[in-house]
Amino acid sequence: MSSRRIIVALDFAAAAEAEALAARLDPRLCRLKVGKELFTAAGPQLVERFVRAGFDVFLDLKYHDIPNTVGAACRAAADLGVWMLNVHAMGGRAMLEAACAALGSRSERPLLIAVTVLTSLAAQDLEDVGIQEAPAALVLRLAGLAQATGLDGVVCSPREAPALRNRFGPGFKLVTPGVRPSGAAADDQQRIATPRQAIAAGADYLVIGRPVTRAPDPIEALRTMDAEVAAALSEARS
Repeated sequence: MSSRRIIVALDFAAAAEAEALAARLDPRLCRLKVGKELFTAAGPQLVERFVRAGFDVFLDLKYHDIPNTVGAACRAAADLGVWMLNVHAMGGRAMLEAACAALGSRSERPLLIAVTVLTSLAAQDLEDVGIQEAPAALVLRLAGLAQATGLDGVVCSPREAPALRNRFGPGFKLVTPGVRPSGAAADDQQRIATPRQAIAAGADYLVIGRPVTRAPDPIEALRTMDAEVAAALSEARS
């Protein structure tokens, strides 16, 4: 049986493409991620349709604004029935607290996670915007802020996952993009790992896009990676 650790990134420009791909997937095998491009093109109604179809939806809009605005956005996202949503940890303590408070009274509260350092950013990219701290150290600092303000976990590179798992314990959710099967192209990700490596590093959920969405047979690609995840989980338990 699938562990449903894989989140398929629906990085499409239109609802028709996303729904065609989702129709070929199985909500018992994976979850879905809706990001900025698709949400902007198709709107909240698409998210609601995925939820009605039985999928857990990760709404990946990375809210980053003043605390009141982010809190209101988090409430609106929760009203859509999403399973998980995210905010930018760089928004600061007050913004993170407002996001948590906006979801706190719900009986079925979605997971709230923070983005730390985007996987497309290397050390030079951070220096270009005035941040001298190394990516790994910055991830740890921002993850600590997220935990201290009540968030459920963070988005992180698989390469930072071991340090985060060691620092914050088993209850802190680690969601890792930049996951590619062995031999796949890195595309625009800088800090990547295979599904087996990501699970071994301590990841809870793996965001996988193009290796599934562009595969000739998406469901077969998903099953292959899910089997790799299951094997890694078995190894971790033994």
